[in-house]
Amino acid sequence: MPDTTHRSRWSLLTNLAAANPAVRLLVLTQLAFNVGFFMVLPYLSVYLSEDLGLRAAFVGAVLGLRTFAQQGLFFVGGSLADRWGVKPVVVTGCVCRILGFLGLAWFTSVAGIVVATVLIGFAGALFSPAVEGALATAAGDGPSRTDAFALFSAFGQIGAFTGPLLGSLLLVVDFAVVCLVAAAVFVAILLAHLRWLPARPGAHAGGTWVDGWREVLANKTFLIFAVAMSSQLVAYNQMYLLLPLEVERAWGSQAPLGWYFALSSLFVVVAQLPVTRRARTAAALPVGLTVMAAAFVVMALLAPARLHGVAGLIPAAAFVLLLALGQMIVIPVSRDLVPRMAGNRRLGSYYGLLASIGGIGVLVGSVVIGVLVDVMPSDGPWAAIPWCAVAAALLASALVLRHGNR
Repeated sequence: MPDTTHRSRWSLLTNLAAANPAVRLLVLTQLAFNVGFFMVLPYLSVYLSEDLGLRAAFVGAVLGLRTFAQQGLFFVGGSLADRWGVKPVVVTGCVCRILGFLGLAWFTSVAGIVVATVLIGFAGALFSPAVEGALATAAGDGPSRTDAFALFSAFGQIGAFTGPLLGSLLLVVDFAVVCLVAAAVFVAILLAHLRWLPARPGAHAGGTWVDGWREVLANKTFLIFAVAMSSQLVAYNQMYLLLPLEVERAWGSQAPLGWYFALSSLFVVVAQLPVTRRARTAAALPVGLTVMAAAFVVMALLAPARLHGVAGLIPAAAFVLLLALGQMIVIPVSRDLVPRMAGNRRLGSYYGLLASIGGIGVLVGSVVIGVLVDVMPSDGPWAAIPWCAVAAALLASALVLRHGNR
């Protein structure tokens, strides 16, 4: 008979049920965060440009402001969690996001849209590092923390997959309805955290802001790790830059693009826990980054062939699967290593700085890759250069992390 007991041990629901109540709450929080967030954000640019008739430059500025207000301010949100405690920061973040979605539903003026979008972004800067730090603390040391972050990743992908589907159904009514339902999701999250999230004082309420930032920035091992890990985020963001360009070239439109995101999410949901069972130590990080680099090497090797139609979509599917596999190897282990490097101190600040450095890496990397796409010929061996550049960054990071683990 097949070993169904062994398989069920690694199922998402079984592992969620086996986790302690705090871990369960935080994992389900990530699921709900992503459902509410991705109900709205994938459709925001079309709403602003087509429904409201705003210029593309303004739409780009609004989306950039949202990214900066979130990714660029993670370190601030993490520091607040260290000083105030997790609960008030998460609750404040939920309130900000509720107000942001209500603002998008209500306002059509430039000022209203800008304020609402900044609130949505800043909300993420508040609660994301706080939740990651709380999860690391709740899970405890050892393998259980890696498992907790694997659950966190898998359930986050369920939310990222479900949110756009719900948003597309609600768009049949109106974009404002999508925003109102997303706000209601965050009201539910807010009430759940007011009821069940323990109210503990910040572990580092004393001292000054400068003291905390100085402590984190003085950790050279962590800074090297964070810079090396930023290549992983740069690589993942090519799902939004290089992949759409390749799908457009191969198919003549971006119509198949949604299927690639669905494929990636489904793969993570099914395979995250089995992958984490086999990749639990720091030695897995260079392996995961190398697997991600292989995804870009596949595209680099086939780019000069300029395949079209179904044949042109197959390499992109391999790219998505390899990229997702590398992410599954890297994310839980890297998140588990942060408290170890931090000595279990100022976890909000450490997770926040990790995300902020990754955001800077994405900004710089996206500009560089965009320039390469613009200046390199689109045919012949030159078409492989943008893919090769990301692969080289990943392999360089793998070497740095491998050296650091010796």
